[in-house]
Amino acid sequence: MATTDKQSALDFINQMFPTETSLSGVDPLMQKIHSEIRRVDAEILTAVRQQSNSGSKAREDLAAATHAVQELIHKMQEIKTKAEQSETMVQEICRDIKKLDFAKKHITTTITALHRLTMLVSAVEQLQVMASKRQYKEAAAQLEAVNQLCSHFEAYRDFEKITELREKFKSIKQILKSHVFSDFSSLGTGKETEETNLLQQLSDACLVVDALEPSVREDLVKNFCSRELTSYQQIFEGAELAKLDKTERRYAWIKRRLRSNEEIWKIFPSSWHVSYLLCIQFCKLTRTQIVDILNNLREKPDVGILLLALQRTLEFEEELAEKFGGGSHSRESGNEIGQDMVGDNNQIVSDIRKKYEKKLGAHNRSENEEKDGYKDFSVPGAGFNFRGIISSCFEAYLGVYVELEEKTLMEHLEKLIQEETWDIEEGSQTNILSSSMQVFLIIRRSLKRCSALTKSQTLFNLFKVFQRILKAYATKLFARLPKGGTGIVAAATGMDGQIKTSDKDERLICYIVNTAEYCHKTSEELAENVSKIVDPQFADRIDMSEVQDEFSAVITKALITLVNGIETKFDAEMAAMTRVPWGTLENVGDQSEYVNAINIIVGASIPVLGRLLSPIYFQFFLDKLASSLGPRFYLNIFKCKQISETGAQQMLLDTQAVKTILLEIPSLGKQVSAVTGYSKFVSREMSKAEALLKVILSPIDSVADTYCALLPEGTPGEFQRILDLKGLKRVDQQSILDDYNKRGAGTYQPSMKTAIPASSNTSIAPNPSTNAGIIPLKEEIVARAAALGRGAATNGIRRILALTESTTRDRKDGPLRKLFTG
Repeated sequence: MATTDKQSALDFINQMFPTETSLSGVDPLMQKIHSEIRRVDAEILTAVRQQSNSGSKAREDLAAATHAVQELIHKMQEIKTKAEQSETMVQEICRDIKKLDFAKKHITTTITALHRLTMLVSAVEQLQVMASKRQYKEAAAQLEAVNQLCSHFEAYRDFEKITELREKFKSIKQILKSHVFSDFSSLGTGKETEETNLLQQLSDACLVVDALEPSVREDLVKNFCSRELTSYQQIFEGAELAKLDKTERRYAWIKRRLRSNEEIWKIFPSSWHVSYLLCIQFCKLTRTQIVDILNNLREKPDVGILLLALQRTLEFEEELAEKFGGGSHSRESGNEIGQDMVGDNNQIVSDIRKKYEKKLGAHNRSENEEKDGYKDFSVPGAGFNFRGIISSCFEAYLGVYVELEEKTLMEHLEKLIQEETWDIEEGSQTNILSSSMQVFLIIRRSLKRCSALTKSQTLFNLFKVFQRILKAYATKLFARLPKGGTGIVAAATGMDGQIKTSDKDERLICYIVNTAEYCHKTSEELAENVSKIVDPQFADRIDMSEVQDEFSAVITKALITLVNGIETKFDAEMAAMTRVPWGTLENVGDQSEYVNAINIIVGASIPVLGRLLSPIYFQFFLDKLASSLGPRFYLNIFKCKQISETGAQQMLLDTQAVKTILLEIPSLGKQVSAVTGYSKFVSREMSKAEALLKVILSPIDSVADTYCALLPEGTPGEFQRILDLKGLKRVDQQSILDDYNKRGAGTYQPSMKTAIPASSNTSIAPNPSTNAGIIPLKEEIVARAAALGRGAATNGIRRILALTESTTRDRKDGPLRKLFTG
């Protein structure tokens, strides 16, 4: 920093005095600088003096402010003291005034209390007179007045006079209550027609009841309802009418009673809801009597009578719900149900169906909600539901109805199976059996009938019946599938377990697959509908998974049967293939006759199957067919006798033709949505047969190399069988087998699945290093085969080259076969 300042000073001097001549101006410059210094010193001295004066002034100002604050606090304390003195003065002035004010208030209260006491004594005496004379109308008004006066003396209830008046008032109310109850006991005895003023007197008595405690009104109404239902109880507990088929007469009795006494019962205030409470007590009594009737039955109740009684009960409950504001549901009366059901039980289900389709909704109500009192039901529709109050007692006895439904459904199912043609008309778009739609139609009708009666345990039990019906239908479908040969003859001819199917059988299998698929889907929809209808406590238990599993098993068995049937059609062609004299063929020609026969079989069956089956099941069929025919064709080659080189070339040509036929199956069925995986699998499986034939075509000295290269998973047993097909004698085979075994222990490690079972802890797989040697080995094979110089092998060698390349590509793709097995 000092160096920088020094350098700046030098620069400034050099700038001011750049030459020697300019040094003459040094003195004037120095004088100017000294003058500037003196001026700056003077300014600094002046600033210091001013700052000193400002500090002393600030201290003086602070002291003055502090003194002012102290004076202000002193003045505020003086004001507070004067205010307290003023308040004390005012209290002294008003003390006498307050005493006078309290005295006036107490005198006024005393006068008012004495006046009200006088009024209370007078009112109680007047009420006593009115009660003795049964002047109910005046007594009602007097009761209101006495109640209001008594409320003013709640604070004085410990006083002897007040206690005496209260006890007297209580006894008068008891007298009024007994008089009212006595007068109401004559209601309904006929006196109301003889004494014209009786109804008016009872109407006035209702005013007294309203003025008394609410419990008096409840007791009166309950007493009245019990008295009204006494005759009902006596009538319908008798041997003649205490029957289930007389249930309708019970409801007719209460309806008639309500109509005939409608004018008389107008004496009751509408707020009492006497008819409403009477119906509640009637329902409870009726429920008890019906339960006793059902419990005392010596045998199962007649289904027709039981359902008729339940139906009439539901109708009655619906009428009560509509009458007393409990909601409304659309319904239609069925006056002819009883006659239909009593006549013939076998016709019950069909007869009552039309009658029950438009019946009530939910009737569920827990019995725990029933109460003896009427406090919760003073207003219609408030906390009480007539729906189910009686009908719910039938629930435990509807097992016979469920049994009848199951019997009827089973009979319908048997009839539908007998009438089923097991065929579908041409041009039909559904391709499902008509019996399946009829089965679900009768199930829906049964569900509709039951849901009109109950949505509780009975409906859940009926759902279980639906499950059994559908399982039975699945069993019927399963039984219609073509069966394999059985018995001694089938076993002796090698036909045991084989399934022969005609074109009609194949169509039937497709119809069964489509029908089972329809039932699988529709059963789930049925379960959803039932879960929406049934009571919530059963909704979680509605499940059709077992039924769906049954139909899924039918679909799987049908498709496997279809594959087995197609395989059986190929039996004759596979046998014809083994009978061809492959060892004596002189030249290679067109594809063999058995290939043409296979093409005819496929051409006749596949278009029909593709048209009738859905894409997903057609794909399943293709997968199973490919997983069966490919390995079968491969193993069928081993069943042939000796195969010459010309025969192997002809068989290669046939193999390519069969492969082409199999690859064209999806397009032949007009379903190519998932053809990629199928084509890869067919190509892989048929390439094994092509590789086997290439091994047979290879020269003897390189047959082991060719086998290990093209069939690395082959077994020693298969290799020895290949040597047999080439026509080698056992003596000549030994050296080749020894060479193969040495290779198997070294570079090649073929799978020994067929010869030696692999343990659970050991996985035998081809050596990965084998792939690296495939290409040079292939070129060596081609060179050796070409060196043979046989004219008949020219085209065959070209095919070997192309097919070997495709085989190698397919082998690299991995074991796709797993996707199609199982």
